[in-house]
Amino acid sequence: MRTLKLGKTLLASIAAFTLGGCATIVSDSEYPVNFSSAPEGASFTVQNRAGQTIHSGTTPSTVTLKSGAGYFKGETYSVVFHKDGFADQKVELNTSLNGWYWGNIIFGGLIGMLAVDPATGAMYRLPENAQATLPPVAAAAGTASGLQIVAFDQVPEAIRKQLVRIN
Repeated sequence: MRTLKLGKTLLASIAAFTLGGCATIVSDSEYPVNFSSAPEGASFTVQNRAGQTIHSGTTPSTVTLKSGAGYFKGETYSVVFHKDGFADQKVELNTSLNGWYWGNIIFGGLIGMLAVDPATGAMYRLPENAQATLPPVAAAAGTASGLQIVAFDQVPEAIRKQLVRIN
């Protein structure tokens, strides 16, 4: 009787370890990513590898994103930061292999390594942060519509030669 009970417990333990993926059990397939910019208050748009807009927001912000894009395929995100008066910046977010995936060799077995973790996306992880520094856009001389007033020392040397003194 005791041997039968021990056998059932052992069988249940083996099934639990082989029917689940190690990264799926210990880790996750969705990760919070912190979006920030300098200056703050920039709008950002997140697109997945298929070009679908997943999220739009304003920095600073935290968004939970999926790490998988299909069987044995990590997701890649393209993030565009925008703020008026500053140049847009594009940042790529790429997944990396989750270290817990290798735990399948000991705990999850082949089912975890070849089926569960690749199918759920748990074999991949995303970076914790996505940040951009937006450089200010300097208005180019001669391209602005309307009147533009600048200090003489801000005028490029090539244009200074074309200026005519009026006083």
